[in-house]
Amino acid sequence: MGVLENLSAGLVQALSPGNLLFAFMGVTLGSLVGVLPGIGPLGAMSLLLGTTFGMSPIHSLILFAGIYYGSMYGGSTTSILLNVPGEATSVVTCIDGYKMTLKGRAGAALFIAAAGSFVAGTLSVMGLMLFAPPLADFALRFGPPEFFSLTAVGLIILTTISAGSKLKSVLMVMLGVLISTIGMDPVTGDQRFTFGILSLSQGIDFIPDRSFEVVSIHAVV
Repeated sequence: MGVLENLSAGLVQALSPGNLLFAFMGVTLGSLVGVLPGIGPLGAMSLLLGTTFGMSPIHSLILFAGIYYGSMYGGSTTSILLNVPGEATSVVTCIDGYKMTLKGRAGAALFIAAAGSFVAGTLSVMGLMLFAPPLADFALRFGPPEFFSLTAVGLIILTTISAGSKLKSVLMVMLGVLISTIGMDPVTGDQRFTFGILSLSQGIDFIPDRSFEVVSIHAVV
């Protein structure tokens, strides 16, 4: 069965009333979770995993897909209105979204975020369906040298496009790399720079959470 046949069969299943109801429920729950910093789509899906035991596989997958996409958009709500990102991916939204809120254009900013999220999500899913097999074959050829090269190129581009002093940009990139080493080593599992604090074993998240409160309490003690 080709891509078009699979796509048509999937659309028939997705556009049925029952599946649309589960999609609506997932998007609603995801949007509510997205405005809560620190939980994220993975946390929401983990908490609701037990509710899917009595569902069919199609209903559970559609529900989780709705939660994921809803939470990814919901994080932009607090970014635009309060300048507090609900998700790590919503940090960039604070740059222009909150400025629009200060100018009295919060509604327009929320609409642009919703439209952009819908268009980008739709195009990405379509691209994944069309190019997933060749991309999977290409990704299997990647090894440690390629990953290191991509990381180095990304950091170089980051320091190049940053405004202001290039020396400050290099120092900030180096500081970010040092902070990213805190936590458990993904290869060996060793604890790095945790100083016996259990909360630091998971590293420092891009979005502040209760781990900073625990670290502060340990520092005071």
